[in-house]
Amino acid sequence: MNSENNMETKTDKKISRREFLKRLGAGAAVTSAALAAGCTPKRTTTAQLNEVPAGGMTYRMNPTSGDRVSLLGFGMMRLPMVSAREGGKGDEVIDQPRVNELVDYALAHGVNYFDTSPAYCQGLSERATGTALKRHPRDRYFIATKLSNFSPDTWSRAASMQMYRNSFKELQVDYIDYLLLHGIGMGGMEALRGRYLDNGMLDFLVEERKAGRIRNLGFSYHGDIEVFDYLLSRHDEYKWDFVQIQLNYLDWKYAKQINSRNTDAEYLYGELSKRGIPAVIMEPLLGGRLSNVPDNIVARLKQREPERSVASWAFRFAGSFPGVLTVLSGMRVMEHLQDNLRTYSPLQPLTDDEFGFLQQTATLMMQYKTIPCNDCKYCMPCPYGLDIPAILLHYNKCLNEGSIIDDPQDSAYRRARRAYLIGYDRSVPKLRQASHCIGCNQCSPHCPQRIDIPHELHRIDAYVEKLKRNK
Repeated sequence: MNSENNMETKTDKKISRREFLKRLGAGAAVTSAALAAGCTPKRTTTAQLNEVPAGGMTYRMNPTSGDRVSLLGFGMMRLPMVSAREGGKGDEVIDQPRVNELVDYALAHGVNYFDTSPAYCQGLSERATGTALKRHPRDRYFIATKLSNFSPDTWSRAASMQMYRNSFKELQVDYIDYLLLHGIGMGGMEALRGRYLDNGMLDFLVEERKAGRIRNLGFSYHGDIEVFDYLLSRHDEYKWDFVQIQLNYLDWKYAKQINSRNTDAEYLYGELSKRGIPAVIMEPLLGGRLSNVPDNIVARLKQREPERSVASWAFRFAGSFPGVLTVLSGMRVMEHLQDNLRTYSPLQPLTDDEFGFLQQTATLMMQYKTIPCNDCKYCMPCPYGLDIPAILLHYNKCLNEGSIIDDPQDSAYRRARRAYLIGYDRSVPKLRQASHCIGCNQCSPHCPQRIDIPHELHRIDAYVEKLKRNK
């Protein structure tokens, strides 16, 4: 990297990103290389629209297991869905043929890390993942899944054991490559003790690793920093093989400003690097928010690199840190998969100047008060039928496009009003809109971003009603 281009650190000293990482000792955590996958892609009509040459994927070495892991990991949380009933109406199920197509293409282009959970896609993700991967040799991929015993009803040892055993059945495997304690930090130390310590589950999982049924043991962090620091303080005892954190160019320094209960990614990554623990990255796009950025941010990024997608900047940011083992992306359409493959086949790490450019971009984005929804759908299903993520994401989209205008006297008000209301009805059926929220708050406790969901829904509903009145 060009050491003449500098960035600000918390001490207000200007040092290069290279020097910053050197001080953290990040270079010793994981080594990287762009290695050929040597596979021929399975040709499909969709894939041929924008073909990506195979053989260029960047890989990282896991120092604890020796695994050669693709820098692009496939997150199986946001899988393509289809209606379960004829006529396109009714409950949705996973579109298995499309999942198979995406998985086949990913494998053919060097992706070998697939991340799922019993909680994803309303309990259907593990089965879909297992079905897609079972069609390929077991040594061609790594499966990551989680002990997602969020509800106190599943905290008992018996219930947790049942969930753990069921993952093997759904995934159709006899060992799990990467097993995570899921959502560490949600519920604080009390939840950690109830879910993993008092019931002996963590000790059991350590023994399962010794027996070879788990190859790598780690946890995903979603909140309370006390829990994160506690588990790292026990690293000598548990010997974490990896830890999954949220890292992107907005959360690097602004996660805590976005939500006071979150922790800046700079701290999380630094603490892992000090201990030589590989980091698995989730939400590199913040649930799509860093690919659907405000128009002036799009112009800023395109002026710098006209040929690169907006999303590729975020993926390059996450992948440029040498302590990162893999970067997860939930890719439900072929075009997104192909774009991400281009970014990592091979990765062109950020220069110091580009790193500083993205930090300036993040500062500009903080002027937009978007709701920090990552579209994880942990809040779903709503007992009253609301499509909570769709409501929040439509608001964010309109905010980014400049279609949130409160003053009826503004010259752009009529255009913005029409765009919001028409888009709202198209994005969210009327019976699933915010007006039907009764404030039961069954959603907020499950939100990793700690959003006060009823408050935001009532605020959006009030804004919609105001738009309807002021024609």
